[in-house]
Amino acid sequence: MSLLSMLEGLAAADIEFVVIGGVAARAHGSPRITEDLDICYSTATDNLDRLAALLAEWNAYPRGVEPGLPFIMDRRTLTTNPIITLTTDEGALDLFDVVEGVGDFKAVRRASVSVDGGAVQFLALDLPGLVKAKKAAGRPKDLDQVPELEALIELRRKKR
Repeated sequence: MSLLSMLEGLAAADIEFVVIGGVAARAHGSPRITEDLDICYSTATDNLDRLAALLAEWNAYPRGVEPGLPFIMDRRTLTTNPIITLTTDEGALDLFDVVEGVGDFKAVRRASVSVDGGAVQFLALDLPGLVKAKKAAGRPKDLDQVPELEALIELRRKKR
């Protein structure tokens, strides 16, 4: 499907989440294309229940795991796995309950901005938060994007 349809589905299901990673960077002006949606989600019990129900509806299954193995998408799965990479009927989705370099959902939410995605409004990690997260992740592909994100911060600073 599409990243937009996943965002719309999450919003329609009243999931508390913040977009992080490539889609957040794109929302701030990065030209890089991403094939998955990365979110940090609230670990409040009612939010976990809504998220698990939506993911079960989307036939979520761990990415890179042999098909057909037993997998139950429920609150327990979300609470025992701080990072989950999934394939769903809607597309690839990565779930985080903590973002390294930023913190838990409450900290990520404080470091987020509202984004108008046309058909859907959502929260995205701000540029300084993205830089912290990319540096903390330390993967070459993340570190490679840091100068671009820092340049976007500088451009916004100059416009003010």
